[in-house]
Amino acid sequence: MLEFPGSPSTDGDLESENHLSRVVILLLKGVVYRDADENLWHRLVELQPRVLDYVAVLGLRLLVDEAEGYAWLASLEPDDEEGSRDSLPRLVARRPVGFLVSLLLALLRKRLLEADAGEGPPRLILSSTDMVEMARVFLPRRANEVITANQLDHALTQIVSMGFVKKLAGEGTPYYEVRRIIKAFVDAEWLLDFDDKLSSYLTQRGVTVDKEDQIHGNSFAGRNHRQDSGPRTTGLSSRSDRAF
Repeated sequence: MLEFPGSPSTDGDLESENHLSRVVILLLKGVVYRDADENLWHRLVELQPRVLDYVAVLGLRLLVDEAEGYAWLASLEPDDEEGSRDSLPRLVARRPVGFLVSLLLALLRKRLLEADAGEGPPRLILSSTDMVEMARVFLPRRANEVITANQLDHALTQIVSMGFVKKLAGEGTPYYEVRRIIKAFVDAEWLLDFDDKLSSYLTQRGVTVDKEDQIHGNSFAGRNHRQDSGPRTTGLSSRSDRAF
């Protein structure tokens, strides 16, 4: 159990400390979703002020989207310049994000927006084939299609490990649920930045993309505002701060 000043004086205090310990540990391990554990989510909301205080000691901040039903940890913005004597070591690792991962994130965010605008089911579920084919139209034709497919499969595996999609159980063609946490990371500003770099990439490689397949960051403006400037990726060779 996490240690706090003093010791619980009653069974009720001990139970509360146990709940707090479980919430913080699971947040440190990754994104917490309401639909995965309703009881845990209730505890998180109930203990939110105490969680905020505890993770702040670790140089982290708690971000909660109650409307969408997810919560995660991000690094606190340091007041001092990076590298100063008083700055804390970074607990949430920085991860480089390459072109194919950035491309898939942008495409999945676009599909989620389209799904939200329609009257379909609340969960966006796509097959691995769907996602690979979405991205393939942005890539130059090459003699060895197997290499391209393997690269895209590797990018998809990275996105799964980052927590943006969840692989569903089942045999045959793999299916994935696009997690709504992607909305907090891939916003209009991110997409506009990526759009510019993608256009340069396509021009350099002589790739032509049909209008309906294009990604336009400005189409997200006004519909995808962020409640907080959470950890996010930026660009073709971007970096991100994540607790998962």
